[in-house]
Amino acid sequence: MRMKKTIQSAALLCAAVLVAALSIWGPEALAQYRDNKVLGEIHTKAVEEAGEGYRYAMSSNEKLYLLSACLSSRTMSEGGQSGWTQAGNQEEDYQVPSGSYAFVVNHRGPTGQEITGEQIYESCNEGIKDLKVLGILPESLREVSEQDYEAVLYSAIDVPEPRNNVSVWKVSLSENRKNTDKANRLIDAYIDADSGKIYEFYVRTDQTWEETDPDQILKSWQNYLGLGAVEDYESDNPLLETTPWFKKYVFEGMDGGKTVVTIGFYEGINELFLKVSK
Repeated sequence: MRMKKTIQSAALLCAAVLVAALSIWGPEALAQYRDNKVLGEIHTKAVEEAGEGYRYAMSSNEKLYLLSACLSSRTMSEGGQSGWTQAGNQEEDYQVPSGSYAFVVNHRGPTGQEITGEQIYESCNEGIKDLKVLGILPESLREVSEQDYEAVLYSAIDVPEPRNNVSVWKVSLSENRKNTDKANRLIDAYIDADSGKIYEFYVRTDQTWEETDPDQILKSWQNYLGLGAVEDYESDNPLLETTPWFKKYVFEGMDGGKTVVTIGFYEGINELFLKVSK
């Protein structure tokens, strides 16, 4: 009996010593084992990169709506679009974010996929040629050049959901050159910085409103941008524009919103325009 108790005591003592040893050396040995499994080997893990959430492909209708909402939220000078396009550089009107939408100068510059400042004039001329072929712009419209025009890159941003954003170039006839002949010239245009597609334009032309077919222009421009279904804008208000010569259309936008597209004409200065608004 005494021998049995001695064996049991020895076994308990050995177990206690083993537990104590493991408590001291076990964590260190385990850590070393894990280090040996990691060190000296390449391990990969799929992670979401910073800013990955902002790389969001928007449809043509969504991009058009966002641009229209941002342009509509900016501060406009009196007299409408034609008034401020001839009033010199109004860059300050684009600097202040307003509400849910912001239209701001893109100071970081183009990314690797976007049209650069050196490319924008050539890209604009290509867009003008495309719109001439489609019958949207008159054949008499002259090309743009870096000497006579200014180009600024802007970002149209959905502030609550900033992954929704569109970069556009605004190409404008420079007011720094005195006595510039504006006949048959592009006055302003907003151009997609990715695709080079022209969203909005104001041009001086020899044609009259009676010679203009807004429905045909809209249809060709719709196909050009790859937009969805369009409807006529229903309103009896003749004061929607500062000119009586216009027609409005409506496209589906984002989250139930609508984009209003206006094709119009300023008589006297013979300015044909296509603009977007919310």
